Amino acid sequence: MAHINRRAFLKIAVLGAGAALFPAAIWERAAYPQAAVGSLDGLLEPIRAAHGMPALAGAFVRGRDLAALGAVGVRRAGTADRVEAHDRFHIGSCTKSMTATLVAMLVEQGKLSWQTTVAEIFPDLLGRIHSAYHRVTVTQLLSHRSGLPDDRAPDPAIWPLVRGLGGPTQEQRRALAEIVLSRAPAAPPGSQFLYSNLGYAIAGAFAEKVTGQSWEDLMRQMLFGPLGMPAAGFGAPGGAAPWGHAPPGCSPVAPGPDADNPSVIGPAGTVNCSMSDWARYAALHLRGAQGAPGLLVGPESFRRLHRDEFRQGYALGWVVVERDWAGGTALMHTGTNTLWYAVIWLAPARDAGFLAATNCGPESGFRACDAAVGAMIRRYLL
Repeated sequence: MAHINRRAFLKIAVLGAGAALFPAAIWERAAYPQAAVGSLDGLLEPIRAAHGMPALAGAFVRGRDLAALGAVGVRRAGTADRVEAHDRFHIGSCTKSMTATLVAMLVEQGKLSWQTTVAEIFPDLLGRIHSAYHRVTVTQLLSHRSGLPDDRAPDPAIWPLVRGLGGPTQEQRRALAEIVLSRAPAAPPGSQFLYSNLGYAIAGAFAEKVTGQSWEDLMRQMLFGPLGMPAAGFGAPGGAAPWGHAPPGCSPVAPGPDADNPSVIGPAGTVNCSMSDWARYAALHLRGAQGAPGLLVGPESFRRLHRDEFRQGYALGWVVVERDWAGGTALMHTGTNTLWYAVIWLAPARDAGFLAATNCGPESGFRACDAAVGAMIRRYLL
């Protein structure tokens, strides 16, 4: 399932890595000059080999710029098909902050508010969903305080129903909302943190209801396009791209239905992208956290996206932690669908961002990505 692996979440949130817009027209014209981007290949290769990963990729962002980039290893274990710097990696639950960013854009457009409720979005479903969810807000869905159960391990009573949904994804997400919200909450809404992928899928359905467009189309039009992320997509990367690999032993899994979670839970974790494209997204939030003007959303929206309002170590799609190497507050997230692993760290006070991804997961992938980020921190900050 597209989620933060619980063990990895606890390790990286407690220990930390290694011890971790500009106006649309600018981004559309911008191309990272190859000569200006340092290579991380020499740093990444020993880490990849030590952890037995088929491939390992990383990026270092300084301010708005991609400062260093690397990708080493092979696209598929047992072959000589080498990865390239432009290859796409599945980033799993690192998608969540992208969904939250999309919601912030819709709030600024007046199509949603942070307090928009389930009852307002799905008035025709109120007789079929549990009354406790009627007043659940989009903020609660995005901060994992909706009362929905923790689903880092899929619920056997719900997951087969979700996987069995068919038809257009917008219809699937509406059906998912009805299925999930018909059951009694695991806790009173608003009372505690319960990590819910399905809650993010429902937040995506909110965006679909108020725009009439699919979450995927909204992401392409409102986020990927303006940021200049042409390689970004959804699901297991196809074509000449790395394959995901299953533990134990990192066995390759061909792109297809078994290579990712169903598209209905896309807002929780199905984005794939190249490291350079992901770096553009990292730069957006790094600059946003610093209060820079002229970005896709305003400073107040970034403050809301990054603020740990409930003092739970989690904001809206971001884990919020304190790190000495970051000079204070760091924003991070991990992602895995069990065949890939990815991590993003932002240190606004140090004007630095770090990305790492591998095509094997989750435990071995976590260790490799954590080591890669730690090595980049030591090289560039310490």
